[in-house]
Amino acid sequence: MEETLDNISEKLRSIVDRLGKLSTFFMIPLVFITIWDVFCRKLVWIQIWLVENFGRMFESTLVQEMEWHLHTALFLMVFGYGFTHNRHVRVDFIRENLSFRKKIWIDFLGTTFFMIPWICVLLYFSFIYTRESFLINEISASLVGLSHRWIIKSFLVLGFIVALLSGIAVWLQTVICLFGRPDYRFDLMTVQWPEDELDQRQQDRKEMEGTLEAKS
Repeated sequence: MEETLDNISEKLRSIVDRLGKLSTFFMIPLVFITIWDVFCRKLVWIQIWLVENFGRMFESTLVQEMEWHLHTALFLMVFGYGFTHNRHVRVDFIRENLSFRKKIWIDFLGTTFFMIPWICVLLYFSFIYTRESFLINEISASLVGLSHRWIIKSFLVLGFIVALLSGIAVWLQTVICLFGRPDYRFDLMTVQWPEDELDQRQQDRKEMEGTLEAKS
């Protein structure tokens, strides 16, 4: 059982990782568009000249909407990636002092009763939200804004699907830890094995002692 669940979890993590890494390419146009927007705000006459000679694609509103569209798509698509790599902010002043098994129970209960059900609710309403936008061919509220608003809204659905996959991947790992063989080892996503955590603490202590000695 442990091997089967572990394989499923790893496949889900692989999908989340690939989509998360692929979505980072949104950062490239986002950076250039942001720089261009700042540049045009300082030299307004250049933007006016471009709009008059090359069309509305250089309108300030259109550029700003493209910024938050790309930022939204980037954030939504890497949310699941951050969870599987344990990069989200945690309130650790309680959890970090608990035993390994209690940490696993927290992750198990959290993913079972909070994360997975809540993402399913968000996914359901996001689909309705995107579908309605597509059916009415929703556009920007601004006269010079972007059209096809359903495209950016569809990233809500895609992002929550990726987040759901990451939640299921972590949930499967907690099931293995709680109900599987105690000696079965695999690459955990949100916690460390007790022996690995001990080695990490010893390493951190040595680094701290070395830093203090260097300062003295």
